[in-house]
Amino acid sequence: MAEKKKASVTFEQVRKRALAFRSARDWEQYHRPKDLAEGLAIEAAELLENFLWKTSEESRRPTKKEMKNIREEVGDVFLFLVYFCEAFDIDIFEAAMKKIALNEKKYPARKVKGKAHKYTEY
Repeated sequence: MAEKKKASVTFEQVRKRALAFRSARDWEQYHRPKDLAEGLAIEAAELLENFLWKTSEESRRPTKKEMKNIREEVGDVFLFLVYFCEAFDIDIFEAAMKKIALNEKKYPARKVKGKAHKYTEY
């Protein structure tokens, strides 16, 4: 895997640009929550398509062309999530932090380390 890069832009910069992009095209009228959730699922499936028929090992070594497509699909997934969160006034970072806290309770490290079962099995 490639070395991780530090973010060069802030979330707020991306959010504002995405909303301005949408507004300039008058597309908000099409961004009903149902449609945004569907679009998010579709874009996530398009991301997944990059790994179809690959072994676990092959999935760790995408070609340059595949990485280009993976990056584009990650962007699409992220943008749909930004629009979805905007529709419900969800702070994506707050939601993520709350989910991590919930998962820490459901999956205490001392019980689950190295295991991949559902929390109901612990």
